[in-house]
Amino acid sequence: MQVAIKRFAIPGGSRMTSDRFKRLGWPIGIHLALLLLWQWATTSGVVPKFILPSPIDMLATLAQPHYKWATHFSVTAVEVVGGYLLAVVVGVALALLTSWFKWFAMAVMPLLVTLNMVPKIAMAPLFIVWLNYGVIPNIIITFTICFFPIVLTTARGLKEVEPDLIDLAKAVRATRWQIFSKIQFPSSLPYLFSGMKVATVFAVAGAIVGEFIGSEKGLGNLMLSVQATLDTAAMFMAVTLITLIGILLYGVVFALERWLVVRDARVE
Repeated sequence: MQVAIKRFAIPGGSRMTSDRFKRLGWPIGIHLALLLLWQWATTSGVVPKFILPSPIDMLATLAQPHYKWATHFSVTAVEVVGGYLLAVVVGVALALLTSWFKWFAMAVMPLLVTLNMVPKIAMAPLFIVWLNYGVIPNIIITFTICFFPIVLTTARGLKEVEPDLIDLAKAVRATRWQIFSKIQFPSSLPYLFSGMKVATVFAVAGAIVGEFIGSEKGLGNLMLSVQATLDTAAMFMAVTLITLIGILLYGVVFALERWLVVRDARVE
């Protein structure tokens, strides 16, 4: 019986479980400790609740229908995800063109750098004037803020491919698309995901900037509405939900990176 158990036992299983517990246990424990300290500081009177509401008071606002959390959350999520996906598509396309055509890179990349220097917050009122209020201008604002890191990192990754691989592919008469899809793009994935992870932060910030300047719905608009009544519990809850959108978006990008990049590296 003991021989059978040893035969089917997973080598290093206990060690893997311990390492996984350490990776997850410490962050979860620190977050819980911070929440408990926060709750104690507000309920004991160390910090006044009108300055810093307790986590329980924040959660209580979710049960109040007049805030319309679901509507505002969905609008902000659409703006963040829509602008982010548009930035990924346009960013990868521009990076591809810069790697294929040297004249395009020489003409467009300096222009992109110049446009990136333009403060996006200053452009936001113009988008409102051009496109009126609503989700579309906020998606455009999000796009303009977060697409440049994707262009820059992806273009860098496409150029970092070993020249010998490109020469070998050309020697066997591979097409430009085959070179891109089989060699350049897989090699540039780590660079692409680096830019995508940075852009997740910019995407959330871009959507909220748009809602602050001009919007009828969204978590940013809700924060401005409850600011007049000093409803800090609702304001903190809105900030928490905005953060949740960013964490979920980052988590999706991180999972895709693990699936496409780390998995392929392990296979090799």
